[in-house]
Amino acid sequence: MIEIEVKARASHRFLRERLAAMGAKPEGIQEHLDTYYNSPARDFSTTDEALRIRSVNGKSVLTYKGKKLDSVSKTRPEFETEVDGDSARSILIALGFFESGVVRKKREVFSYQNMTIALDYVEGLGEFIEVEKQADCNIEEHSDEIFAFLEKLGIQKEDSIRTSYLEMVLEKEKETN
Repeated sequence: MIEIEVKARASHRFLRERLAAMGAKPEGIQEHLDTYYNSPARDFSTTDEALRIRSVNGKSVLTYKGKKLDSVSKTRPEFETEVDGDSARSILIALGFFESGVVRKKREVFSYQNMTIALDYVEGLGEFIEVEKQADCNIEEHSDEIFAFLEKLGIQKEDSIRTSYLEMVLEKEKETN
């Protein structure tokens, strides 16, 4: 499956009001602890891949994200499976994988038409919006749909950020050290 995702910095207070006015359905609030791992065989920061264990409300999901497929969004292949977080972590470490960083965030989730909207507060980075769709074809068409939706919220295509939260957290840590 392909995850088509667009992210931008944005004020949540303003966005909550706009989403409610558009009829977006609140789906709940989640606390995410994302631990990213790097491979002993290749550097994921160089190959533009990601491997993480996300812990939310006592459940853990192992996610692999492949290379980005376009130059304007964060569209990429994504594979996920629920795991026992401690066991998965132990398996990865035993195989030579190593922790490359941690991202903590509070995520307020909404659904609108066939999109998932996340208002993310990322520890140390601030407020963002992520809009995503799952698809297996017509990537450009779906990406255009997301950008059109964001435009209704006052967020322009040029405001989108392709940098991952992990990359931003690591860059900030580097600046402070």
